[in-house]
Amino acid sequence: MSRFFLPSEAWQSSMLEGAEARHLAQVLRVRSGALITVFDGCGRRATAEVLSVARHRVALQLGDPQYCSAPLPVITLVQAIPKGKIMDLIVQKAVELGIAAIHPLVTRHTVVQPGEGKSVKWRRIALEACKQCGQDTLPVIADPMSLDCWLASQSETLDLKLIASLTPGARPLRQVLHAAPATRAVTLLVGPEGDFSSAETGQALAAGFLPVSLGSIVLRVETATLFCLAALRYEFADPIP
Repeated sequence: MSRFFLPSEAWQSSMLEGAEARHLAQVLRVRSGALITVFDGCGRRATAEVLSVARHRVALQLGDPQYCSAPLPVITLVQAIPKGKIMDLIVQKAVELGIAAIHPLVTRHTVVQPGEGKSVKWRRIALEACKQCGQDTLPVIADPMSLDCWLASQSETLDLKLIASLTPGARPLRQVLHAAPATRAVTLLVGPEGDFSSAETGQALAAGFLPVSLGSIVLRVETATLFCLAALRYEFADPIP
């Protein structure tokens, strides 16, 4: 069943508008009487009957809503922006792995300087990924900022804070996760090509981030990020009854 994003404020009017309505009407050519699934990005979904179809507006009859909690632990990805379109891939796959928020960073070794519109593009990619994978919670995609600014904006939390690191003394990721079985929230910090500078790594460690090793093989940025996210999901997955 096709899935469409219906913002929370539109559930009372039950009216699909804008890009979602155009996709339904002009791309998929859905007609009156068809059943679709709508979700609000906050964990709510419902089956809906299409009542009428216009070019920019689609009237719906919503069924009883269902509520789904976001997976635990809540994962925030703080990602230095890599070259090319790699960030697009990271956003897409991070959503599929149940990420709660992504904070893109501009660091000393960041090659690409993101222009206006990048965050809009990444939010669109995140929405499409939610629609494709059945994720009902739409992650927050922040605007890019420097590591200094991001660290300054953070309050003290009880999150497990991890930084993927090549520095000597970094503990194996598995070892760190096994030592924190009751973790409810994780903040993961991943650097760009060439890693964080020594000064940036020092700032992160001073802010309470634990350096973790991903093994003896040096991974590409996107591989390192997805490795960590998959490991977190595997380690903290609910046991099969």
